[in-house]
Amino acid sequence: MTETHSAAAAEKIRVGVSACLLGARVRFDGGHKRNRYVDEVLRDHFEFVPFCPEVAVGLGTPRQPIRLVGKAAAPRVVGTRDPQLDVTDALQAYGRQVADQHNDLCGMIVKQGSPSCGMERVKVYSDKGMPHAGGRGAFTAALMESQSLLPVEEEGRLQDPVLRENFIARVFTYARWRQLEQQGLSKAGLIAFHARHKLIIMAHSPAGYRELGRLVARVGSEALAPLAHRYIERLMQVLAERAPRKRHANVLQHLLGYLRRHLDAGDRAELLDTIEAYRKGEYPLVVPLSLLRHHFRRNPHDWVGQQVYLQPHPRELMLHNAV
Repeated sequence: MTETHSAAAAEKIRVGVSACLLGARVRFDGGHKRNRYVDEVLRDHFEFVPFCPEVAVGLGTPRQPIRLVGKAAAPRVVGTRDPQLDVTDALQAYGRQVADQHNDLCGMIVKQGSPSCGMERVKVYSDKGMPHAGGRGAFTAALMESQSLLPVEEEGRLQDPVLRENFIARVFTYARWRQLEQQGLSKAGLIAFHARHKLIIMAHSPAGYRELGRLVARVGSEALAPLAHRYIERLMQVLAERAPRKRHANVLQHLLGYLRRHLDAGDRAELLDTIEAYRKGEYPLVVPLSLLRHHFRRNPHDWVGQQVYLQPHPRELMLHNAV
């Protein structure tokens, strides 16, 4: 069967990362926050492009710490000891600059809790010094606003197997889309792209599956460029939703339907039992997927063989072993 991630991975996918997570000593105290999973495991699959927004806007190392102050919706980034130090505008401008100059990135991994890089629940301090976790780092906020399609995740959240698999699957999906654009977007290309991603979309959102299907059905009757933009925008939103076991089980049973003519009663019963055990949480997803791949190798099906769902990311990452 086709290794569906391989085309996008012929060259390493470029992913931005907070430099401190790779061991660069750029923290306010002159230290780093090297993340072993990011630096040792993901580095084998991604070409990392490191950024340290605070150093980039002229703050030295070591330096006075900064924090978010004010309203969570629009906080200022100021010095903890000298509130007159305000780097909000500089960090936001740098986020827009990175978005503009590095539009080849297919993902971004940022430092959790950072007033410049944090993606969510960053502490915002009131005028009286009371913190509440409701902000987003100024650099990352500007980057995400400028590149709304870009998958972004915090290194702390990558410890969650479901969030980790979700993020990396989105990175590889976005890389495949960017490759399609580079080859020259066409009506046939968009239709084929959607066909390959049907099952992974179904696992995340049946409603999104129907909506994206309706969009693709308009190919030929609407201008391609705006239609394609609406498609990839909605696709990335759909894939950002967690795919629960129940929906995965539905997709697995859908795949089983393509094998019914080829399996005897014992094989069918084994697959049904395995899918049900997965649905109940007794097995990880890799178990029913491996069994299905085994049967499809013996009984190939052209459409199934092209489905990204069966191998959305490199097998060596073992992301389906814990979801």
